[in-house]
Amino acid sequence: MIYLPSELPINPDGSVYHLGIKPEHLAPTIILVGDPGRVERVAAHFDTIEARAHHREFVSATGRIGSMRLMVLSTGIGTDNIDIVVNELDALANIDFETRTNKAEHTSLLLVRLGTSGSIQEEIRPGSLVMSEWALGFDNLIHYYAGSSSLRNLPFEEAFMNHMQWNPDLSRPYAIAASQKLVEQFRKISIEGITISSPGFYGPQGRELRIKPYYDQFTERIASFRFDNRSITNFEMEGSAIYGLSRFLGHEAITVCSIIANRITKEFDSKADKTIGRMIELSLDVLLDLNKA
Repeated sequence: MIYLPSELPINPDGSVYHLGIKPEHLAPTIILVGDPGRVERVAAHFDTIEARAHHREFVSATGRIGSMRLMVLSTGIGTDNIDIVVNELDALANIDFETRTNKAEHTSLLLVRLGTSGSIQEEIRPGSLVMSEWALGFDNLIHYYAGSSSLRNLPFEEAFMNHMQWNPDLSRPYAIAASQKLVEQFRKISIEGITISSPGFYGPQGRELRIKPYYDQFTERIASFRFDNRSITNFEMEGSAIYGLSRFLGHEAITVCSIIANRITKEFDSKADKTIGRMIELSLDVLLDLNKA
């Protein structure tokens, strides 16, 4: 199959269209952060930096820590951006940009999202780290790809929709698991959770400013849901798309978030910056151990 320029745009300098990254600067381990300003916080831990790129909200740095080669890349906010990010990272890894055909050998990337999040369980306090063992997507993205039902936990989805008396005007939530390989590693530093990925920050997460959300007590209703004795732990806005696309494309993915607010107790982490710094350091330690294995 040949990927035409209308389907896979490549910039004149040989970089992929949106990310501005060249194939030779792709690393096998990629840390994804939402905030472009957080790229430098991660890259400050690198021993050496070999390449940087910056296009729109997509900022990246490729370098090494010891023998581990890795990249940090900002995604911006939302699963629509993740659709661009994961597809273009996969293209860099698995499509020959000269011939515009698939490479003979598949490369599996390791994707680690480090983000911020709000807890919806009273016991998960600000300052905690939560690893998303499962992501529940409210965003609809994965339904645009054929065969998603084979990747999803359909009984979980049905139970959740029944519990919520789900509005049929909304997209069907989809439940996708993280890489079990990475879950085993990151449970050393974080709480295991089930995370909702929302298509917005306000109404889709039950916040009310000048527009009333569809559901009353949305957060509390979600917090009371149980499936196999597990509860939903937190809200964020990207993990479901990362998990879904990674499973389609054969990559390993995990999301770890700093809890900066508790939506039930109304607490906020006054030391959120330090919590984010601790998350970065602990996650890099996990990746270094994984690289040595």
